[in-house]
Formats: sequence, structure tokens, C-alpha cells
Amino acid sequence: MFPEYKRKTPEEILREIEQLKRGRLKVYIGSAPGVGKTYRMLQEAHELKAEGIDVVIGLIETHNRKETADLIGDLEIIPKKQIEYKGRMLEEMDTEAIIERSPDLVLVDELAHTNVPSSPREKRYMDVEEILKAGINVLSAVNIQHLESLHDIVEQITGVKVRERIPDSFLHTAREIILIDVTPEILRKRLRGGKIYHPSKVEQALTHFFTKSNLGALRELSLREVADDVDERVEKVKKQNGQCGPTGINEKIMVCVQHGGNAERLIRRGWRIANRLKTELIILHVTNEASVNRTAEERKKIQGWKRLAAQFNARFIVKQMNNRQKIAKVITDAAASLGVTQIILGQSARSRWEEILRGSIVNTIMRHSSGIDIHIVSDRKPRKSQHFTK
Repeated sequence: MFPEYKRKTPEEILREIEQLKRGRLKVYIGSAPGVGKTYRMLQEAHELKAEGIDVVIGLIETHNRKETADLIGDLEIIPKKQIEYKGRMLEEMDTEAIIERSPDLVLVDELAHTNVPSSPREKRYMDVEEILKAGINVLSAVNIQHLESLHDIVEQITGVKVRERIPDSFLHTAREIILIDVTPEILRKRLRGGKIYHPSKVEQALTHFFTKSNLGALRELSLREVADDVDERVEKVKKQNGQCGPTGINEKIMVCVQHGGNAERLIRRGWRIANRLKTELIILHVTNEASVNRTAEERKKIQGWKRLAAQFNARFIVKQMNNRQKIAKVITDAAASLGVTQIILGQSARSRWEEILRGSIVNTIMRHSSGIDIHIVSDRKPRKSQHFTK
């Protein structure tokens, strides 16, 4: 049967109806603060308003940039709501007021922002999700370093540990992603001119996050991410039109995580490989401890892995082994039973002496996993981390 004549299931029809009711998301993405995402959002808002579109501002962060603040002009602003937290009154975007106002389009800046702890939702992208469900279109902005799957890569490049992150899956729900691109030289010039940060922070920024090498690497990440997004959209259109394209239907990726420090990095690396191959991701944790015997720290780590797995739509599996089993055998047996074609491992935590006495886990897996590709991810740590939130 030709794909274009295939009868849709009731579930597929219902999903399409829900999508029609849902608002559309458009995201401006940049390589770093100061590239001009907010400025471009406001320009587009005025263009749409001139065309008769009902546009409001849900939240805009001008960061005290006069040109950006002046561009707000006569655009309607939905007042922020006051939230009391630890004896202080703080402001957040009023999602419920936006939904009640029901405009055609709302501008929501700083997509990766973390809300005040007593807010109805933890993250601003979750607020945006509620607005979209209400059938309101959203224009938003985010920097590349806030993507969850790029967290470790960004930290390795810049030495900056980005706290505020959004799931890649949420960004992929956007109908349109626009890259706001400027060269590192222009960005550093804007920084020196006081157009990004307060003058007191300029010198530190120039020698830390805003170095030429950092900005160049982040720019390359942005260009690659948007190019991948374009490829995915082209492939999706081809599929909808009944044209067959390359998929990873015969591939299956499995990431093995233990209680070392690089487990989340392995999961993110696995997702990026699985996402590019358009295939399934499995996360395996092998333990010799019964769940009741786990320490509070171990339980916390496993819960964190599960949350990350859910974000990446991955299957999370825990295998308990007994004292007679070897971890390498448990991993290879699991890979064989699940039809895994690629295994991602971290470098063994064993010392050289332990490897001589008991054998290398990686080497054992390689010997007993015929036909399976093995990826060994370096344990190399990035430069001493700084914290970066915006």
C-alpha cells in the first residue's frame, strides 16, 4: 500500500486535531548573550502588529539595554505577578493572565529561566507549554548553551557549568527556529561598548566566557544545531509525502551508566547519537545492590538519570547482578537480548593494577559483543567550572 493512501488510526486523527488547536512556537536561538535575539523579537512583534495581529509581551528582559527598551514602544505588556518567597516579593511572568487575555501572539523571553520555587511551574518553558496548549502562539528566545544535550560539550569548551537548561524535545516542538548569528569579533565589540553587560563586568567577561575561542566554538554549535533541525524538518516533510529517507530503524543505542561522575554526560552523548540516527536509546545501570540497600546518594543519582531518560524519551533499565556474575557479562547479555547495535561506555574506573588482576571491563565487553560497535567516552574533565545562568 502506498503511504499516501494509508488509513489513519483514530489515535493519529485525535493527535492531529490536538495539534491544530495548539499554538505555534517560534524560537530565536543564539550562540551567546548579546547577539540580538530580544531585539529581533521586538522588531517582529511590531511588524505583526502593523499587520493587524494581536500581539502582547508576556515577558521581555532588556538587561538595561536602552536600544532594546526603546523598541518596546506601544506594545501591550501583561503585568508580572508578585510571588512571595523567603520574605521577599519577587516577580515572574503571569501565565494565567496571558491565557485569560488570549492574544494571537505573546513574546516570552529567556526560555530557559528557572521560576521562583513557589511558582506553579518550575521552568519558564513549562509556562510556555501551558500557553501553547491554550491555543496562543509564542515567540521566544534562548541561547545554545541552555540545550540539555549540549551541557557537557559547553562545559568542556568554556569551563562554564550552565544551570538553567531546556529539554531538546521541547525545542523540537517549535514550528520554526531562527538563528541570530554574529561573529565573535562583533560580539566582543558590543561587550566593550557596554551593550551586553554593565561596564564593571566587561573585563571579566572578555577574559572568561567571551573569549574568541569560546564564542567561535559556540557559534559553530549553533550553526550545526540549526542545520540539523533543518535536515530533520526536510526529512519529516518527505516522510509525510510518502518519500522514503534514511532512518536508523536497524540501529539501537545503549548507554551504560554507573555511579561515577560522567553518567549524565554519557546519557547526553547517547541521545545525540540516537537522535541523529533517528533510533531508540536505552540506558542501562548494572548494580549488585538490592534497591532497599542503596544509599540516599545512590537513589538520588538514579532518580536524576531517570528524569534525564524521560526527557530524552529513552528506556531506563536497572539490572541487578549476583556475586557470581561479572558486570561485562550482564551488559553483553542485555545488549544481545535487546538487539543493541551500539554500546556507549565511560572509561573504566579501575586502576591499572585492578585491570591486571581482574581484567578490563571494556576489553571483556569488546571480546563478547560480536557485531556491536563500542564507543568509549573519555573521562577527561573540563576546566574548573564557573556557574552561568543567563
